[in-house]
Amino acid sequence: MKRLITISFTIILATLSFFAQSSKQTPVRTVRAVDLNKYSGTWYEIAKYPNKFQKNCVGNTTATYTLKGEGKIEVLNRCVQKDGTTKAATAAGKVDDKQTNSKLKVRFAPGFTSFLPFVWADYWVIDLADDYSYAVVGTPDRDYFWILGRTPELKEDVYQNILRRAEKQGFVPGKVVKTPQGIETGKGSVLSQD
Repeated sequence: MKRLITISFTIILATLSFFAQSSKQTPVRTVRAVDLNKYSGTWYEIAKYPNKFQKNCVGNTTATYTLKGEGKIEVLNRCVQKDGTTKAATAAGKVDDKQTNSKLKVRFAPGFTSFLPFVWADYWVIDLADDYSYAVVGTPDRDYFWILGRTPELKEDVYQNILRRAEKQGFVPGKVVKTPQGIETGKGSVLSQD
């Protein structure tokens, strides 16, 4: 009986160890360095993982990054909503890894909440063209993912290669949805973090 309990316990431990090892993923890797001067400017959203805060956006999504000095960035996101209006939201950003500039934090919450760590979202640059013609942003938990381009479209082979590299980092190409560009717009609304 004692031997049966020992064998059963060993099998249970081995099974738990196997599942613990198989569920571990290697950490998300960022690019070696980001030149924030080259990164600033307007990016077109090429594709993304659908998410709740962009659920009303149907296209023409852009992000404009403006350097504010001392590792601070302003982010202006725009998109066309389902009702045809253009929505804009301004966020504060900051460099979280000053050695590489590839790990940023972004806050859309009001400025008075900036001392709260949970209002800052991770924004990691995980792939970047040498000429800054595209950038790929993800989060370390792999819940968020965006492909950005300096033009409204990327060549299909470039796009597919980006997806292949992202998949090697544990992102799921099947969850990625392309963003339409060139949609006609109506009146706009603006939201700000301050």
